[in-house]
Amino acid sequence: NDPLSSSFVYNQINSLKFFFRRVYVISLTPFVPKFLSKFPFMHPRWRRDAFASDYKYDNVDVYFAKYFTLPLDFFRRKKGDVAFKKVMKIIQRENIDFALIHAHFTYPSGYVAARLRDIYRKPVVLTVHEDRDKFLEEIASGDEKLIYSWRKADKIIRVNKRDLKQFKKIGINKSKLLSIPNGFSSDLFKPMNVDIARKKLGLPNDRKILVNIANLEKYKGQKYLIEAMKKVLTIRDDVLLYIVGVGPLKNYIQSLIDNYKLQDNIILAGGNKPTEEIPLWMNACDVFVLPSLSEGNPTVMFEALGCGKPFVGTTVGGIPEVIINEKLGILVEPKDIDGLAKAIVRALETDWDRKYISNYAKQFTWDKIAEKIMEVYREVLGEG
Repeated sequence: NDPLSSSFVYNQINSLKFFFRRVYVISLTPFVPKFLSKFPFMHPRWRRDAFASDYKYDNVDVYFAKYFTLPLDFFRRKKGDVAFKKVMKIIQRENIDFALIHAHFTYPSGYVAARLRDIYRKPVVLTVHEDRDKFLEEIASGDEKLIYSWRKADKIIRVNKRDLKQFKKIGINKSKLLSIPNGFSSDLFKPMNVDIARKKLGLPNDRKILVNIANLEKYKGQKYLIEAMKKVLTIRDDVLLYIVGVGPLKNYIQSLIDNYKLQDNIILAGGNKPTEEIPLWMNACDVFVLPSLSEGNPTVMFEALGCGKPFVGTTVGGIPEVIINEKLGILVEPKDIDGLAKAIVRALETDWDRKYISNYAKQFTWDKIAEKIMEVYREVLGEG
């Protein structure tokens, strides 16, 4: 199991590594004392990654730049500079020689990359993965460190097209802006027999199954999914919903389920699943549901499509740019409980063309996305 927290970074690297002699990954890792990491207000990543060790595989060297922080605004403002110092120590200690920098997320990674650019004069590619609400908040903030990060980048990749125009508000030249979506690993996420997947997970074969895979956080919208399930179950009582994930809202979500007496139909299946288990959940479901209030371009959407599963979700972020017709899924406005319930019922009653869905998804494999990213690399390196 790879301890890198962002699956899209890990999987992207596994497709890009074949183009390079050596790839160095420096993961900026918030570090808190072990006794503090156990508290629920700490992000799950802090509890998981803070004690990870450097490692190597194939032609990839992975280092963890661990910096002390707390979930307070003072530490948020300082973490870019603190993380930069940790990264510099790793580069100097390991004598790392590199041709370009690819940073993921604006802060602190994009900020650290911008400072490295000033020192090493190497080009920077920045992928802005932030969910849309977070991204719009960053644009509106006028934060000097964020603006510095964007202006120093040679190319900025946004994971959806709709947000590119937002950069005009801070004077970013459109010539360095482009959109490349997230992707999925087609060797893992591919169609398999539903009965086999359910048997491996211990799920019943005689029920309609919905699966939601997401962190248990407010912007993922599980509250509205539970409200919608109340309505779904008045129409048909053979539906089970499995919510796979961890996060700070676990107790709140469970209390909603208990208060509505939906324990027999909605199950919190936990999180931190082994990599090979997630494709089983995708294949075991009849419909994949993601009722997010905000997204960039969710990886799980591509993974569900790769398994030939219809997607029921919301019109946020880049989702409408991918779910382009109703042969792929059904979209509703965020927080629309009635609309979500109707979409779920309709999706359960539709005879989906699974082959059409999985074939459509092939354009979003990480290998295909890596080819597009390599075009960006060649351009900033002057090799285009």
